[in-house]
Amino acid sequence: MALATKRIPSAKLRSAAFKRVRADHSAELAGDYVEMIADLIDERGEARCTDIAMRLGVANATVVKTLKRLQAAELITQEPYRAIFLTVEGWKMAEDGRRKHAIVEKFLLALGVSQETARIDSEGIEHHVSTETLRAMGKFLARNGG
Repeated sequence: MALATKRIPSAKLRSAAFKRVRADHSAELAGDYVEMIADLIDERGEARCTDIAMRLGVANATVVKTLKRLQAAELITQEPYRAIFLTVEGWKMAEDGRRKHAIVEKFLLALGVSQETARIDSEGIEHHVSTETLRAMGKFLARNGG
């Protein structure tokens, strides 16, 4: 009995998918940091290295290294031993991440996922969802009262 052959994605298509995931991963860290900084500024009026380290569960040295990259990318401004501020581009990135997170979380809730799981899962999905998929989720929510 012959096995049915499935259409296997071409190497070029798979390569494009892998490239996108790698790019998403590199942007994911920056996105998490700027969102955390925005949350701290909204909650406390300022963001400090130790607060970021505590909330993300990482060492201060890890935060300092990442903040240097964010400053080089012009997403934050900071001075030694001072609070951290988002640039206009940093705020845009944070708000975009928040918007994506909210849509994904609402979509998962509409599917019947528990609130705790939807909150946790949406944190990862938001960084990898395509514009097309995010738009479709938004349309689904609009049609279904989400």
